[in-house]
Amino acid sequence: MNDVDVLVVGAGPTGLTAAGDLARAGRSVAVLERWPSENPSSRAFATMARTLEVLDARGLADDLLALGHHAPGVRLFAGARLDLTHLDSPYRFVLVTPQANVDAALGRYATTQGADIRRGVEVVALDQDADGVTLTARPKDDGNPAHRQVWRARYVIGADGAHSTVRELVGADFPGKTLLTSLVLADVKLAREPSGEGLRMGSTRDALGFLAPYGRRDADGSWYRAMVWDRNHQVPDSEPVDDHEVIAVLARAMRVDFGVTEISWKSRFHCDERQVRQYRHGRVFLAGDAAHVHSPMGGQGMNTGIQDAANLAWKIDAALAGADDSLLDTYHAERHPIGKRVLLQSGLIARAVTLHPRPARLLRNLLAPNLLRIPAVRDLVAGSFSGSALRYGRRGPVGTRATQIPLAQGCVTALQRAGGYLLVRERGTAPIEAPGIAQAERTDDGPAVLVRPDGYIAWTGASADAPVRVASTVSP
Repeated sequence: MNDVDVLVVGAGPTGLTAAGDLARAGRSVAVLERWPSENPSSRAFATMARTLEVLDARGLADDLLALGHHAPGVRLFAGARLDLTHLDSPYRFVLVTPQANVDAALGRYATTQGADIRRGVEVVALDQDADGVTLTARPKDDGNPAHRQVWRARYVIGADGAHSTVRELVGADFPGKTLLTSLVLADVKLAREPSGEGLRMGSTRDALGFLAPYGRRDADGSWYRAMVWDRNHQVPDSEPVDDHEVIAVLARAMRVDFGVTEISWKSRFHCDERQVRQYRHGRVFLAGDAAHVHSPMGGQGMNTGIQDAANLAWKIDAALAGADDSLLDTYHAERHPIGKRVLLQSGLIARAVTLHPRPARLLRNLLAPNLLRIPAVRDLVAGSFSGSALRYGRRGPVGTRATQIPLAQGCVTALQRAGGYLLVRERGTAPIEAPGIAQAERTDDGPAVLVRPDGYIAWTGASADAPVRVASTVSP
């Protein structure tokens, strides 16, 4: 029997983030991934500002930033543009880079911290009791009982995607519906680049097109991630994608032919709107696409999963250190509403760009450009889109991200790279006795704050009153 503190099922960005964080905290972690090798082609391509902050707190952001295109906004329809240059974040853009690059960075992070990643292993059974979880696995598609593996863990994280085996084994329902069918993703080389910077969307009553620049150019064109949808060509996911389909639908939706000279990869899929009712099932937790799936409009899937993992990992570490079990319930309490909101906003975008009735499209085209020019509306939408405005709780600083607190030395994300809590003292105050907890001094007039391992504020007040004894139970 293999015995670990935490077993993670799924080696996508969600599972790798959780595994890396737990291993960084000194926990024994194994990751079981059913596919034998990393997937070089992936659907996600947009890394949002809040996710970049999370990655920077793990020392990963700078290398990723060098690999992709920094898009300062999103061009929608009828001249409407979502402007990201006013974000309250160091990253006032969306990073466009294939998910494979994010997966590789998080994979290196997890293994460097000590996580054991096993590929080509699929889960077939799960049983939990008061003390832990027993999980049975086998080599992928291998029915020989002699080759089965038995794992024992204090906790299990199901991060195994939209078709999650862990979700099925714990009996979690996954209510929802199919939103769009026969969407096509492709990596395309364009001879003529679209004007303007950022992500670009185009639509007619019957066609949708989307382009995201990768920032890779050569002598005969530039590479983009394209997404197309044709209302009049609705076929099963298994239907092969012809190059002509991508080229023709993209030209119709954008109302211009950018000259597709090469297509390196393409895939047909459908998108659902679904969310489990409970993220926690005893000692088993669901995260990422195993817990929620939604429209790809808005590029929220990978980002939401990484942030699920960042929220969950430190709480499991705390529970392993003896924290009250109720702390683990806050994972669902905090992340389920965020997942619900992501479903809503990505669904609204999908419905808006695929509107069919002419009067509805005319009203959309009239309202959207004008509303997004109002600074308060622009910042509200951009903050939600990027994740920088999402918070836990309804009011006050507790539950908001601490990223932008100005420090006398360094920044919050850099100081959190070792994991654990961070105490930010008031300006002009001396360090206090807080073994194992990093400290910094702020340079504005704000109060002392205790920053959780996931970068959100847990407490505010005077430094002398900081609850550092409790925080030290989850610090390395």
